[in-house]
Amino acid sequence: VQLQASGGGLVQAGGSLRVSCVASGGTFSNYAMAWFRQAPGKEREFVGAITWSGGMTSYGGSVKGRFTISRDNDKNTVYLQMNSLKPEDTAVYYCAADLYYSDSASKTYDYWGQGTQVTVSS
Repeated sequence: VQLQASGGGLVQAGGSLRVSCVASGGTFSNYAMAWFRQAPGKEREFVGAITWSGGMTSYGGSVKGRFTISRDNDKNTVYLQMNSLKPEDTAVYYCAADLYYSDSASKTYDYWGQGTQVTVSS
């Protein structure tokens, strides 16, 4: 499975942004999807995950209530809607795929996209 993330950019604090991740080379609806992020000098952080059907989602504590993950299996795409953005949300955002869903931040994923930069200015 190949993953291509896009939609990153520069946004002011308090603003919103939606990033997308398109999958190819596999049956997208078979895979649970997740978003991670990594800021310079920091460890990779779990943002959230969604089941293959979209029926269940989970989020990391720092984004819960502000970010929403959704998916469109007809378009082979998973989305991350980010609201009330803060400067500390600045990071490269990565999508990941795996056959098995977990709400654990430590779960490993088999497939990764290349990342898209999100920068939040204060």
